[in-house]
Amino acid sequence: MIVSWHWLQDYVSLEAPPAEVAERLMMAGLNLESIEPHGDDQAIDLEVTSNRPDCLGHIGVAREASVLFNKPLTIPPAAVKSNGQPVEKATSVAIECLDLCPRYVARVIRGVKIGPSPKWLRERLEAIGIASINNVVDVTNYCLMESGQPFHAFDFDKLRGGRIVVRRPKAGEKIQAIDHNEYALTPDMCVICDAEHPVAVAGVMGGATTEISFATKNILIEVADFSSMSIRATARKLSLHSPSSYRFERGVDSSQMDWASRRCCELIQQVADGELLEGAIWAGEPPVAQRPAVSLRPNQFRRILGIDVPAAESHRILIALGLKPVSERSPDDGTRQYLPPSWRRDLSREADLIEEVARIHGYDKIPEDVFVPLSLSQKTLTERVLDRIRDTLTAAGFFETITLSFVSGELAELIDPWPTQLAAAADSGSVRHARLSVDHSSRRQENTLRQSLIPSLLVVRRDNERHGNFNAKLFETAGVYLAAQPGDPTAEPRRLSFVTGGSFVEAKGVVETLVRRINPQSVVTVRPSDQPHFVPGRGAEILLNGQSLGWLSELSRDVTDKLDLRDSVIAAELDLATLEASPNLVPTFAELPRYPSISRDLNFVLDEAITWDALSEVARAAAGPSLDALSFGSQYRGQQIPANKKSYVLTISFRSADRTLTSDEVDAAVKSVIDACSANLRAALR
Repeated sequence: MIVSWHWLQDYVSLEAPPAEVAERLMMAGLNLESIEPHGDDQAIDLEVTSNRPDCLGHIGVAREASVLFNKPLTIPPAAVKSNGQPVEKATSVAIECLDLCPRYVARVIRGVKIGPSPKWLRERLEAIGIASINNVVDVTNYCLMESGQPFHAFDFDKLRGGRIVVRRPKAGEKIQAIDHNEYALTPDMCVICDAEHPVAVAGVMGGATTEISFATKNILIEVADFSSMSIRATARKLSLHSPSSYRFERGVDSSQMDWASRRCCELIQQVADGELLEGAIWAGEPPVAQRPAVSLRPNQFRRILGIDVPAAESHRILIALGLKPVSERSPDDGTRQYLPPSWRRDLSREADLIEEVARIHGYDKIPEDVFVPLSLSQKTLTERVLDRIRDTLTAAGFFETITLSFVSGELAELIDPWPTQLAAAADSGSVRHARLSVDHSSRRQENTLRQSLIPSLLVVRRDNERHGNFNAKLFETAGVYLAAQPGDPTAEPRRLSFVTGGSFVEAKGVVETLVRRINPQSVVTVRPSDQPHFVPGRGAEILLNGQSLGWLSELSRDVTDKLDLRDSVIAAELDLATLEASPNLVPTFAELPRYPSISRDLNFVLDEAITWDALSEVARAAAGPSLDALSFGSQYRGQQIPANKKSYVLTISFRSADRTLTSDEVDAAVKSVIDACSANLRAALR
């Protein structure tokens, strides 16, 4: 928001120099970008946060300055003179979409003389970077920058039927805007129409057919309140932004609409003559009703700010800011209630009022060493689990990534979601959609919400390869989108995914270590699985305590080749909700072993159908109480192994907590394992 120093003085008389005023405004929340000279004027560029649309006009900034410097604020009365002819006989306004335009005010001025603007008007606009067009258009821009309320002037004689209709566009409708570009309209937008065609994109830009020209004699002045979400969506979809859309996106003060309409007409009559028809047409709903009162307890200043603010001072500040007291001070704790003004919709809680008092009273009055009572916040269970995941994976050599939820359609097709997870989304009643996408000007290419994190990780891995950093081990925790049902955890589940260039066994070990770090008592099992993006025979479903946790696989070259990845990739995608279901994050003490372990390697020949899980389960059950560890050594198929057979090397370790085991004891335990595997699995030692 660029503020003209001379213009600002129209509303509040300030004795301090512009630099001091700008400094005080900055300390009160309007960040100072720059102060630039413009002739004998100065342009003060202030950054206005999105919660303060009231400061997107000179009056709003003047109101802030008047409170900071304790000076009176002067707001123009907006007195207009009409010719006595009722405006209702000349025009009408109909709103067919109250959800997009809840209220609309129209006034008509006849016999205006279009021409150049007077010097004072041109200089005011030029000081803040707005070029002069003609006297009527300049007044609408002037009033916009004065009040923060957008305006639009129509050439009344070019409105077919002499009326205004606010509606959604019909199928196939287009409009040529005043920038003389043509825009295709969609039914989710809001347009201002005459009796036949659109004449303006509501809240964004007027149409060329009814723009003010030097031949214009009669005008209709529009002041409206449009839905912020609708204006934001329309401006982005059309890639058409304006000072008006910027303000409508942040919300306007509906209580000042009638004043704003009168003010605009007053200035038009001043610079372009003309006769104003009597009254105004107000269509739609009345202005927003007064919001609930907000209570303020004086003792909360010390609790939140660390200092006491006198009750009289806080009361003075709030009254100066436009709040109205609705109760006297409570004799018990001094509580007062205040009604926020219509232009301050951001004031709804006690903390908001305390912040208002603090910024006007001065943050510099809070000592640096003041004691503010604080209490430590506790991490949620989810945060603690995520911390444990990050610690484990970074210790294993992985790097965390953060990627966008939007991917291109081609990237989204690389990996299909896990079937059981899609089934869960469907069973929950969510509306299934092959892939969710958005049709938006800012997302022309990557406009699909991802159903898996793996494609995004593969892109990061590819970029690392292109920079000579091969075998990047990456992980990410984020949400995916399986169905069009916001808030449904089965439709928008959270995932933990990682990619690595290591072996399948190493990746499986990472998963097992991760699960044990979250709950040492959890049991991880895997079973073979084939999906289109898996290398045949190298994919598995991962189960946690018998419940599906996700998948682990070497990715098919059909996937990696599409991204020009040089090396093969092992990927895993796990469901975070399942990991969080039964955590045990309390560290436990285990005494270091005092006695050595004794290991044996057993090379079994088994039927092809026998899995490692089946072999390890039988061996573990038969090993006895001295079993210390059991791990996979290797597998072999080929020469010296019969057809439909394979061999597994099993490494098994024994240890006693109170003594050193003898060879005879270990041999007996090993024999028990061999006998059990032979009897139950028809395994034979090589």
